[in-house]
Amino acid sequence: MAAPPKKAFPLRLEPALFAALERAAAADLRSVNAEIEMLLREALARRGVKVAAPEQRPRGRPPKKEDEA
Repeated sequence: MAAPPKKAFPLRLEPALFAALERAAAADLRSVNAEIEMLLREALARRGVKVAAPEQRPRGRPPKKEDEA
């Protein structure tokens, strides 16, 4: 079953805050979007707000189809 699409919305940030997010994301080998999601999940967990775990997507190349072998 496919997961519902992620919700997109505009986010306005101070340039210094965005630059700090970019540095943190690069240090963790994440995109800025993934870094923001991780930070939000951590902040909500500290407040005791339960959020469902993110869907784990398969990593790597998809398996070859039989007709491609």
